[in-house]
Amino acid sequence: MTDSRHALIIANDRYADQGLKQLRAPAQDAGALERVLHDPQIGDFEVEVVHNASADLMRRRIQGFFTDRRRADTLLLHFSCHGLKSESGELYFAASDTEPSLLAATAVPSQFVRGCMSATRAGRSVLFLDCCYGGAFSRGSGSVRASGEVNVLESFAKDEPDSGRGWAVITASDSMEYSFEGDELAENSAPHPSLFTHAVVEGLETGEADLDADGHVSLDELYEYVFRHVREQNPHQTPKKAAELQGELHLAHSRRGGIKIVALPSPPALRTAMSSDEFLTRRGAVTELCARLQRPELPVAEGARQHLAEVAQNEVQPLADQAAAALREIRLAPSPDHLDFGRVPKGSHPPRRTVTLHGPPLARHCLAQPKQSWLRVDPTRSGLEVHVDTARTGHLSGDLALKGVADESVIHVEAEVTPAEDAPEPRGPDAANRSRPPKPPAGGERPTVVFAPPRVPPPPKEPPRTGEDREPTGRTTSSRRAPALAGAALALAVTALALLFMTLQRAVMAVTARVDAGPTGQVEDSVRE
Repeated sequence: MTDSRHALIIANDRYADQGLKQLRAPAQDAGALERVLHDPQIGDFEVEVVHNASADLMRRRIQGFFTDRRRADTLLLHFSCHGLKSESGELYFAASDTEPSLLAATAVPSQFVRGCMSATRAGRSVLFLDCCYGGAFSRGSGSVRASGEVNVLESFAKDEPDSGRGWAVITASDSMEYSFEGDELAENSAPHPSLFTHAVVEGLETGEADLDADGHVSLDELYEYVFRHVREQNPHQTPKKAAELQGELHLAHSRRGGIKIVALPSPPALRTAMSSDEFLTRRGAVTELCARLQRPELPVAEGARQHLAEVAQNEVQPLADQAAAALREIRLAPSPDHLDFGRVPKGSHPPRRTVTLHGPPLARHCLAQPKQSWLRVDPTRSGLEVHVDTARTGHLSGDLALKGVADESVIHVEAEVTPAEDAPEPRGPDAANRSRPPKPPAGGERPTVVFAPPRVPPPPKEPPRTGEDREPTGRTTSSRRAPALAGAALALAVTALALLFMTLQRAVMAVTARVDAGPTGQVEDSVRE
């Protein structure tokens, strides 16, 4: 969605006045509607919820919602509360502090809402009314009439917005009778308020409201789906619609739409070859079609697929078998087709599993449609990445539907979300950071994956020294060896000096002997000495 889209959900189920029965569904319905409207894969709205607000706060939020808008904006206002009618026939929306006898002062008149819709500069405004008209107030509630009809659409069709700006109103029902049982309105006098909103949520969430399977849910399609769904559940309740719109208003993306590729027809020469009377010529043409089916250009591959489908139906058996074998190669083949996430702590970072899609590019080109709201899927280059929402505890079991150009497949997903205290406590100095779940991304942004650098292991500790290497005094081996080495060096020095002294002594003795011998002595003996 390229335009700016905003939604305001007003849900009141608790009332100070004892005559207004407490409703059970609005809070639950508001949460479900907020989820699908805010989901970037479905509604992609910026959503604000006002729950059990006073009449003054409701008026402030409604006027602020329609103020300071642009032509490109699309606005959606949803009421889930009691609807009351005054003596003059004016429709009012009950607030938490509404007093049925003082509607003008303590409730929000439909005329006020209509005026805000007429004055806004937003290009398109849509109003959903899921109101229990007449509420459930006591018979003695002063000025509130005990019977009659509330013509809701007439209340909003009196003043149309300025030319060029579209509007639409869809109601859970239009004209509703008041009926009493004893001193109060009967429990079944008005449709259950959740029936309408439940149909809206289901139609958007499952994509079933995309009646033409074009990938978008228009306002007309949603109304038709809700009308049929509500009538099947309660034949006495008839949703109504009034609108002044130019063109289609797409309220949401659809998870139902199939893959649509504009095929590029086969070249004329190839079609001519397929029309030849020569068998070998036609076989060569079929072989060429099989090659085109493997091409990465999807329009080319889709054109070949459609041509091969004709061949498989109309050609002689050998060529038909060749075409059928080629078509089987583009069937969806996810691996694995069953994912079990096991036990996952509540609120933890959603675990992810990878699914690989095999086959040529045309076979891998498919639309993944989660059947349950807790399933999430993102495309990857080789297939899909699947993860689950861990916001709620319990056993999760659902399917991820894959729709290709000519085939469908299902991936079954299971998980067991356990309370956070069941998860093992992280240890270490960064335990607080690792145990805290990451904050979800704002709006429709994808979460950023941060890769932490690997930790450098500390150097290994030296092994403890044995008793042989340790002295009682605590001195190390190196300090103990130093004196010993010094002593050994000193002994070697003394020995060397002794040998030098002995050598000199023997030399003196040899010289003396040589002198005493005179001419008769042997020089060699003296030198040897």
